[in-house]
Amino acid sequence: MTLMRRPSPLGDLLALRTAMDRFLDEPFFRPVIGTSEETLAMPMDIRTVDDALVIEAALPGVRPEDVEISVLGDALTLTASSGTDERTETTGFHLREIRRGRFRRSVALPSGLRTDAARATFENGVLRLSIPRAEQARPHRIPVAVPAEGPAAEPGSEAGTTAGTAG
Repeated sequence: MTLMRRPSPLGDLLALRTAMDRFLDEPFFRPVIGTSEETLAMPMDIRTVDDALVIEAALPGVRPEDVEISVLGDALTLTASSGTDERTETTGFHLREIRRGRFRRSVALPSGLRTDAARATFENGVLRLSIPRAEQARPHRIPVAVPAEGPAAEPGSEAGTTAGTAG
């Protein structure tokens, strides 16, 4: 009995995939990982400080009056516009990365924030939004009591009760 080995069609597909991976790995085609058009248009930092959530968004070329901040439920939406949208003029460009027009970005907010007391400042193309935490959401310290030494400290002992009455 003779065993015949037939070529697998999967081998051809794997070879094609390897070739495509090498082709798309070239720097011209390499996408920026973890970004979308919205993220590139409005990069931001979100951090927590002692009593607030601080959001900083880079908005170069945007005027403060062209920024709109809104909160609906647990979603914060930043909307901004920059210059005019010149998408009709596409000739003559070798590289076009500056985003013009209107763009928006939404992020989910954690619970326990007082959005009605939020403050926003805009300086040098950076929007800084500070949203204070609600009082009950702020971390607080709980002191640990150290019991006094001796028989009065034993739980359940009568010596540990208040001695306001004489016997």
